[in-house]
Amino acid sequence: MMDLVQQVFQTVYNVPELIRLGGLIGLIVIVFAETGLLIGFFLPGDSLLVTAGLFAARGDFSVPVLLLTLTVAAIVGDATGYWIGRRTGQALYNRPDSLLFRKEHLRITHEFYLKHGGKTIVFARFIPIVRTFAPVVAGAVAMPYRDFALFNIGGGVLWVASTVLGGYFLGLIVPDIERNIHLLVAGVIVASLLPPLISWWRNRT
Repeated sequence: MMDLVQQVFQTVYNVPELIRLGGLIGLIVIVFAETGLLIGFFLPGDSLLVTAGLFAARGDFSVPVLLLTLTVAAIVGDATGYWIGRRTGQALYNRPDSLLFRKEHLRITHEFYLKHGGKTIVFARFIPIVRTFAPVVAGAVAMPYRDFALFNIGGGVLWVASTVLGGYFLGLIVPDIERNIHLLVAGVIVASLLPPLISWWRNRT
């Protein structure tokens, strides 16, 4: 079982190969799952979108198609997460931990929400794990859907546009970046993990 889990994680975090295997449909499914399904918290959202932009720079994808489809996937994903939280409510906080669910992730996101309010839906787009649980928490605390929808749309557009276009222009500007694409992916993952790590350290001290 552990060998299978290890193999899955190795495949998921080999982002360039993941994109080659899944193509546009795979990108859409992963973005939706990471933002809309509780089991999607481990998926590589930021690095995936930046790498998709790099692929677009060399002509593998259409930038307008990427922006449109992935933005819709991100918005629909968050909306799905909201309604999961709205329907299950506090029952989620009593759900036992499992391989793909940790109450600690829910607690951390809830504290983030209490600190930042509705802006959490926008901020969370750029923070792994938190972006998966933020819409669920918003639904669980009965945030008005109209307010949620505004933050959801704004955050979805900002997240997809900044990461995809960032990767796209980087691919145009930096020569032979594909040779070091794995270093770039690793850098994006580390950068995206810095905010929660800094927050954890501040709370610890």
